[in-house]
Amino acid sequence: MDNGTRLTFDIFARDHASDKFNKFGKVVNKSGQETERTSKKMKSAARAVGGLAGAYAALGAGQKAIDFMKSAVAEARESEKVNKLTAQTIKTTGGAAKVTATEIGSLATAISNKTAVDDEAVQSGSNLLLTFKNVRNEAGKGNKIFDRATAAAVDLSASGFGSISSSSKMLGKALNDPLKGISALSRAGVTFTDSQKAQIAALVEAGDTAKAQALIMNEVESQVGGSAAAQATSAEKLTTSWSNFKEEIEIGRAHV
Repeated sequence: MDNGTRLTFDIFARDHASDKFNKFGKVVNKSGQETERTSKKMKSAARAVGGLAGAYAALGAGQKAIDFMKSAVAEARESEKVNKLTAQTIKTTGGAAKVTATEIGSLATAISNKTAVDDEAVQSGSNLLLTFKNVRNEAGKGNKIFDRATAAAVDLSASGFGSISSSSKMLGKALNDPLKGISALSRAGVTFTDSQKAQIAALVEAGDTAKAQALIMNEVESQVGGSAAAQATSAEKLTTSWSNFKEEIEIGRAHV
């Protein structure tokens, strides 16, 4: 195999691999669903795979390395498309959501690792939310409405309210125009009491849309919050984290 086609892991890949796999144990620990024994096994696997990456780097492009990189390239291409749309949507909306493309990517990966949902699917939901200019992150506890809606869309989907995309649209409409939006949420099965509806209406009339949005998110989260993570098995989380890892390795390698 000549130098033009040889695929090897560089120093960045080795370091990045070790770092990403050592985080697997932390992801599982946060879920609160794994035993100490399982956590230790995962940490051991992390060290082993990190060492394997180094071995590939030393030995050159074997078939396993080639297969790994082919898969990583495919993952990275999918990510690149979604990232480009994120950047473009932020640009066309004038940054109304008050969040950067990098922050959205990191949020999607964090949700993905926790719920075993593909990070591109999560970020695609974020991209839809970006089109609703009143859905944004603000300073203060509980006021990162965009971040909360991104996570809630995944939980709504896991709870049977449709796809992540349709849930993102439904949430986006509700948060963008609370008075009209809660009616759509109610029809979909997210219920609000008459008192809550009156409170939301009063907040909107007083010009305090942010508080109305927070009230909506509180209720949505009280009904479906954590649903996606609760359903994800440790094996699914590991598979998803591995997929995200391959994607980041190729993106990093391409920029070194």
